[in-house]
Amino acid sequence: MKLLPLVAVAALASLCTLANAQTIFRCAHEYSDVACPNAQAVVLAIDARRRPNGGWNVFTKGGRHDEGIDAVEWAARGEGLGAGEILLTSMDTDGVQTGFDCALTTAVRNATHIPVIASGGAGKPEDFAEVLKGADAALAASIFHYGTYTVGDLKTYLAAHGVEVRQ
Repeated sequence: MKLLPLVAVAALASLCTLANAQTIFRCAHEYSDVACPNAQAVVLAIDARRRPNGGWNVFTKGGRHDEGIDAVEWAARGEGLGAGEILLTSMDTDGVQTGFDCALTTAVRNATHIPVIASGGAGKPEDFAEVLKGADAALAASIFHYGTYTVGDLKTYLAAHGVEVRQ
């Protein structure tokens, strides 16, 4: 396992955990600092979709396959196995640019004690300000790829609205 580059560890943890949850445990113990359990060497990526009756399930295969696993419970279990961060993508909001799924982000944040990175749904700077009330970080692609906003625009907006950002 020591031969894997750290970038591969996050991908491995994301791809293998549903079939073998112990992958998180093994990676965390191999790459995390013993003095600092749950170090951010292992990132658990969760793609979640809202259930019709409430809550969220974990999805795989690009959001097409329902694993029948509660996403919030899976996040807490992943933390218990040694994940040091959660990359949380709402498949309901991903790519539509209407805002992050703040309820999902807050539910995972409340169930865990490790950083949560929100993904899926950013359409404007206000979306970041809102999700960062519950997330430790947020990511986006479309608004930057299509030139709607620059990273500088976003940082300026967030700083002006009391969100700490690196300049």
